[in-house]
Amino acid sequence: MNRPSVCAVVCAAGRGSRAGFEKNKLLVPFGGSTALEMSVSAFDFPAIDEILVAVSEEDEGEVKALCARFPKAKTVIGGDTRSRSVYNALLQTSCDVVLIHDGARPFVSRSVVEGCIESVRKYRSGVCALPSVDTVALTDGGYIRSVPARTRVYSLQTPQGFFAADLRAAYEKAFAAGGSYTDDSSVYAEFISPPRLCAGSRENKKLTFAEDFPPAVPAPSPARAGIGVDTHAFGKPQDYILLAGVKIPSDSGLVAHSDGDVLAHAVMDALLSAAGLKDIGHYFPDTDEKWAGADSMEMLAQVRRLIAERGFAPLSLSVAVQAQKPRLSGYIDAVSQALAAALGIPKDAVGVSAGTNEGLGDIGEGKGICVRAVALLRSLR
Repeated sequence: MNRPSVCAVVCAAGRGSRAGFEKNKLLVPFGGSTALEMSVSAFDFPAIDEILVAVSEEDEGEVKALCARFPKAKTVIGGDTRSRSVYNALLQTSCDVVLIHDGARPFVSRSVVEGCIESVRKYRSGVCALPSVDTVALTDGGYIRSVPARTRVYSLQTPQGFFAADLRAAYEKAFAAGGSYTDDSSVYAEFISPPRLCAGSRENKKLTFAEDFPPAVPAPSPARAGIGVDTHAFGKPQDYILLAGVKIPSDSGLVAHSDGDVLAHAVMDALLSAAGLKDIGHYFPDTDEKWAGADSMEMLAQVRRLIAERGFAPLSLSVAVQAQKPRLSGYIDAVSQALAAALGIPKDAVGVSAGTNEGLGDIGEGKGICVRAVALLRSLR
C-alpha cells in the first residue's frame, strides 16, 4: 500500500490579541526567529509533502517572505474564524491526510508529529493530547455543577490529524448547521466519529499571553562558535545507523546508551559549547535509564531550548563525518535538511561533508564513526 500523502496546515490568520502586541504574535521576534517560523520548520521533514500556512491578507506579504526558505510551504488566505481558515486550506490541498496545527505551538517535536500521522493511518484520526494534571470542573453561574473524573480528562493540543476528505465533509456539515467550534476534533466528533487520541508533549505548549514570550532584546552581539566531537563504535545488532535521525543501511549499528546518533551528539556538544554550557554528558548522562535508547533528535531539540534560555540561537553549522563504512554520499542532502529543520535555520546554513580515514586507525579499519561539528550561534542580548 502506498504511503498516504500528508499536508500540514499551520493556522496563523489570527492576531493573538490576548498577547497585547501591536502585530500578529506569531510574527514577533522570538527565540532567534518567530513562533510561526519555528512552527513551519517543525513540519519541514520528509514525511510531510506540503505545508499550507493560513494567513490574513494583512500578514500575507510578511508570511510569504518567511515561507520562501521552506520549499514545501505556501500561504492560503484564511477566513474570519479559525474554522473558515482551516476549511480554506482544505480546499487548497490534494493530500490524503491533513494535520492541523496552531502556529502558536512552535515547540512541537518531530516525534509528536510522526505519532499523529501514524494514528491517522491506523485509526483515521489522531488528536495530540495529554492527561490533565489538574482537577477540572463544569460550572454554571460561577458555581461548580460537576467534577468529571480526572482520569478521563485530557488537554487537547495540535497537531490534529484526519483524512482530508473526512474533515472537509465535517466542516461543510458544521457550516450548514451553524455551530461554533474551537478546534477540529470537536467538528470531527460531531459529524464523523469520535476522534482517536495520540501522545502530545509537555513541551508542546501554546504561546497565548505576553509573558509566554521573552522580553524584547537589543541588537545581537557578535556570534559565538563551539566545537563538538563524538565517536561511536560499531557493534550494535541492527542493520542501520542514524545520522541526524536519517536511517542509513549498515551491516551493524553504533553502540551507545541512546540511539547512537553520533552526528546529533557532536552537534549537541558544539551548540552547548558555543553557549558556554556543559557537555551532553551533564544533561543526558548515560547512567540515567531515562535516556536509554533515547531519540537523539529529541535530545537535540532540548539542547536548542537550553541555548535559547541562555540567550542564543543557531546561526550556522558545519559537520564533518569520518566513516570508512557505510557509504554516505547518497544521504548528505537528507542529513543537511534534517539538521536545518531541527535547528530552525536555512539548509544553506548547514554544511555536511563525509570522508573515509584512508584505512588509517580505528576509523579507517571500519571499527566506528567519528564526527566533528562547529556551530555558530548568534546572541539575542
